[in-house]
Amino acid sequence: MTELLRSPLYDRHVALGAKLADFGGWEMPIEYTASGGGVLKEHAAVRDAVGIFDVSHLGKALVAGPGAAEFVNSCLTNDLRRIAPGSAQYTLCCDSAGGVVDDLIAYLVSDDEVFLVPNAANTAAVVERLVAAAPDGIEVRGQHRDYGVLAVQGPRSADVLAALDLANDLPYMAYIDDTFNGEPIRICRTGYTGEHGYELLPKWDTSVQVWDALTEVISGFGGMPAGLGARDTLRTEMGYPLHGQDLSLQISPLQARSGWAVGWKKETFWGREALLAEKAAGPARVLWGLSAVGRGIPRAHMELLDATGGVIGEVTSGTFSPTLKRGIGLALVSVDAGVAEGDEVVLDVRGRPSPVVIVKPPFVPSHVR
Repeated sequence: MTELLRSPLYDRHVALGAKLADFGGWEMPIEYTASGGGVLKEHAAVRDAVGIFDVSHLGKALVAGPGAAEFVNSCLTNDLRRIAPGSAQYTLCCDSAGGVVDDLIAYLVSDDEVFLVPNAANTAAVVERLVAAAPDGIEVRGQHRDYGVLAVQGPRSADVLAALDLANDLPYMAYIDDTFNGEPIRICRTGYTGEHGYELLPKWDTSVQVWDALTEVISGFGGMPAGLGARDTLRTEMGYPLHGQDLSLQISPLQARSGWAVGWKKETFWGREALLAEKAAGPARVLWGLSAVGRGIPRAHMELLDATGGVIGEVTSGTFSPTLKRGIGLALVSVDAGVAEGDEVVLDVRGRPSPVVIVKPPFVPSHVR
């Protein structure tokens, strides 16, 4: 059995009574007990005030050299030419069949430098593909354990950064290189919760200092540390896809309603021909939101049924929504089923029919901007 990797904040999580679990090969906190948290309280803190997450398991990679940005642009789906240096962009790494190897954030540093933040489990695959495709003069270097990643999310997140004299007046998806206690830290106005927030990238060895400073001030703003359990309920309420569930090698960007992250007019990117063909024909299935009518809670792999009992889809993500106090989920539904927003279908909950309504996420309003 492969030993799990650990964040630089592992000891801090243990001290806070964290329940730890495997996330992409990393032992990460699901929820905290010593801080008086738990998923429901941590979720509410992010929606109402502020929460801080350790997401240092996320990957990091550097692509550098003459024309690095154009090289990355020829590989990943979104069009880097849409943004300027100092901005970040959500994009996808696809295979030749149009399946999603990973979804990631690309930081455009300059024409000659791009910094990438993939998902933990997929970092090696993304880096390997870029290394194999890179021309002479372009360096692709994995930096997974060179930087930590701390997410500060919630309506009071700017106040928390201001209390630490960190840059916080940034447009959505912009980033800036700042310093904390004389050490470099990259701050980006991104997140995975649907709230106003930031992701901080200090050096790996200084991540503990930043975490300690954050935990010292957040209680004054009604906040608390939050684990990956709350991160999942928060992102599901926004309808944000999770790779491996709502996006995968078997679930294309078009099926996952992520076609907005594809630069369709670009001359080249991985998977272009397959995705253009799927776009022309129309995807056979698409991702919809599900809102429970009764007490049923959608869970991954549960089947959706029509009025005759025929299978029309499958749940990809599901949870109890702490904000709405009911079950919600995402599901891939056959286009042939002809469902539309507001339609009621049946969720098969271990052989028991449970009604759900077809909706378009987000389930709660977005406040990212």
